[in-house]
Amino acid sequence: MTEQVTTLYEAIGGDPVVRALTHRFYELMDTLPETKHVRAVHPPSLEGSEEKFYEYMTGYLGGPPLYTDKRGHPRLRSRHFVAEIGPVERDEWLLCFRQAMDETIPSQALRDLIWTPVERLAHHMQNKE
Repeated sequence: MTEQVTTLYEAIGGDPVVRALTHRFYELMDTLPETKHVRAVHPPSLEGSEEKFYEYMTGYLGGPPLYTDKRGHPRLRSRHFVAEIGPVERDEWLLCFRQAMDETIPSQALRDLIWTPVERLAHHMQNKE
């Protein structure tokens, strides 16, 4: 008997959904007035950030390891030290992620599975009070 394992990546719909999620995430960050602080710690163009986030999330959710294949170990915290991330930036980032996820992943159960570790990761990324 062979056991079929489904990753979150597959369960949410694979590449098109991860692409939509990460695109919507940065679209929200770029347009919502209430995310101006987190937007300010990003470069003027979000194109590179969006691509890296897409690559990272693809592997994070159990899809192909695009990010690590291209860039090596994520070292997320050390790579983000160039940006001051306090509670305001963290919470604005989470607002974008939550809304993007709500708009692109229909299943509440899958969103719940993704949310808890992402929220924990966002708190880990905070590097100022």
